[in-house]
Amino acid sequence: MSSSKVFLKINRVAAHVVALAREVTVADVHEAMGPPGRAALMSARMRPLALDQKIAGPAVTAFCWPGDNLMMHRALYLAQPGDVLVVVCQAELSGAQWGDLATRYALKKGLAGVVVQGCARDVDQVRALGLPVWSTHIYPIHPDKSGHGCVNAPVVCEGVNVCPGDLIVADGDGVIAVPRADAVRVIAAAQAKMKKEDEVAAKVAGGAAVWDLSGAAAIYAKMEIDEVDAAWDD
Repeated sequence: MSSSKVFLKINRVAAHVVALAREVTVADVHEAMGPPGRAALMSARMRPLALDQKIAGPAVTAFCWPGDNLMMHRALYLAQPGDVLVVVCQAELSGAQWGDLATRYALKKGLAGVVVQGCARDVDQVRALGLPVWSTHIYPIHPDKSGHGCVNAPVVCEGVNVCPGDLIVADGDGVIAVPRADAVRVIAAAQAKMKKEDEVAAKVAGGAAVWDLSGAAAIYAKMEIDEVDAAWDD
C-alpha cells in the first residue's frame, strides 16, 4: 500500500473573503482572532525573501520527504490562480523546496505566493521575478524528485495547523493561517480593527500623543511608580 496520498480537490475559502483579506495586515488578523491568533502565527523563522510583499489566498498544501520536492511539484501542478502553496519539509536543510523554475511556473499559473518550511534557492532570480515567497531557510542544495509525502492534506507548518483551503495571509510581519470556517468573522474583525487604528492615526497626525491614545497613560497613572525629577547620576 502506498505511503503517499494526494487529494485532487480542495474546499477553498470564499473568493470575496480572500479579496477583503488582501486589505488587512497579519498583525490585524492576529489580534482579531483573539487568543487563538497566537497559535495561528507561524514562527518568526518564516521570513519573506523580498520586502514590500503581501498576499492572501487559500492554502494548497504539500508535505515532502527529506531531500525531495516531488510532492511540492505535484501540489504546484494542481494549484489554481490565487492559491498560496504551503510546503513542509521537516528535514529543512536536506534539499531546496523552491527555486527559479518553480517560480516561473507559479507566476504563469497565477499563484498568489508560496510559504515554505524548508529551503528556497535561486533567491536572486526569485526576487527579480517578483513572486512573493516566505521561507525558513535559504540554501541551494539540490533536491531529488522521487520521495513520498502528501498533497492537499492537513500539515503543520512552522508550528501552525494548516488545512487545504484555509486562508493564508502573509506580509512583512510573517505568515498567519486562518481556519476556513472562521475566515469571514476574523477578516470582518480585522477590518474593524484597521478602521479604528486609522482613526487613531488621524488623531496622532493632529497632534495627539500615543501615550494617551493607547491607554498607557491611564494604566500608568494607577501604578505605584516613583518618578524622580532629576538625572539618575545627579
